[in-house]
Amino acid sequence: MPLAVRYAPFVLVIVATVLLSHRFLWRRLVQRTQLPAPWRQLGTGLLIALACAWPLGVALPHFLDATWSRMLAAVGLTWMGLTLLLFVGLAGADILRLLARKGRQALKIAEFDPQRRLFFSRALTGGVSAGMVAMGAGAVRKATGPADLCDVTVPLRRLPRSMHDFAIIQISDLHVGPTIRREHVSDLVDRILTFKPDMVVITGDLVDGPVPALRQQVEPLGRLRAPHGVYFVTGNHEYYAGVEPWLVELERLGVRTLRNERVRIGGEDGFDLAGIDDATAHHFGHGHGSDLPKALAGRDPTRELVLLAHQPKAIFEAAAHGVGLQLSGHTHGGQIWPIGYFVRLVQPYVAGLALHESTWIYVSRGTGYWGPPMRLDAPPELTRLRLTVA
Repeated sequence: MPLAVRYAPFVLVIVATVLLSHRFLWRRLVQRTQLPAPWRQLGTGLLIALACAWPLGVALPHFLDATWSRMLAAVGLTWMGLTLLLFVGLAGADILRLLARKGRQALKIAEFDPQRRLFFSRALTGGVSAGMVAMGAGAVRKATGPADLCDVTVPLRRLPRSMHDFAIIQISDLHVGPTIRREHVSDLVDRILTFKPDMVVITGDLVDGPVPALRQQVEPLGRLRAPHGVYFVTGNHEYYAGVEPWLVELERLGVRTLRNERVRIGGEDGFDLAGIDDATAHHFGHGHGSDLPKALAGRDPTRELVLLAHQPKAIFEAAAHGVGLQLSGHTHGGQIWPIGYFVRLVQPYVAGLALHESTWIYVSRGTGYWGPPMRLDAPPELTRLRLTVA
């Protein structure tokens, strides 16, 4: 299927979202507040410019890796997050105002005169907008700062005693791209190396762009070292970015990709590590697609099994095949409240450790972010998992 046809629905959704959200913001911030003529034109022009920066910030850095395009991306992507916060805040204020009006009508309380209504409308709009901008600033600070270290202990019944307290560092959804650059990656690698993990795993969505644009940015990953190796499975964004060149580049950096395959960790007295392609991979050509039965063919069922799968929804098949622990990402923990509630509609688990039937699943909130450089109620994480004998 041609790329233009494949991505047409996504582009249409983005365009519709931009138009509808900015129309709403214009009505609430400009029209309803009855700004005087000079401010009305300025507000309208600013919203039009920001509406254009929104999609350009997403698309342009994929084609042009220049300083000015990255600056535009930072502005456009930050505004994307603020658009969401302003929409939620102002829509919530409208609902409360409607309820207050209904309450006054029920109690037969007289309406305010037009001038007083306008004063309160401006005050409410200004207060909510300032609050959302302040919240957005805090979310930017959280997203761009160091990821929280999450220590997680997972008891596994088939884990041999020789592997007790085996330490895995999990990176997920780093999204190296227009606003996450080499310095961020290098600092992350330095931090991981101080933990001296037994193994490092990367559960997809490492990059947001093609190899030529991001080769230098991901190069610090070549310094990752662990006694039992560094492993990677694809996420959906690797396929958007051009998966085949990235598989070659990661191999050059010493990162082994598990594509529907399994390796033995710790030899005979160890456990199995399996990895599968992302759930969307079958849309991107022959030879790609999640195939857990292929990865597990011929395995010894008495050995413990850890599965790397980008999307949490792989847990249903994983549990049916006797996986002991699945490590996933993809959800970002929602990234910006209240998105997490919508993520729950398509993924069975959004963040943290859970037991699904007899299979453990750990879903990382992600080490970076996608789109807006913001994290609200879902801080970025670097996960240290310790496997213990149950």
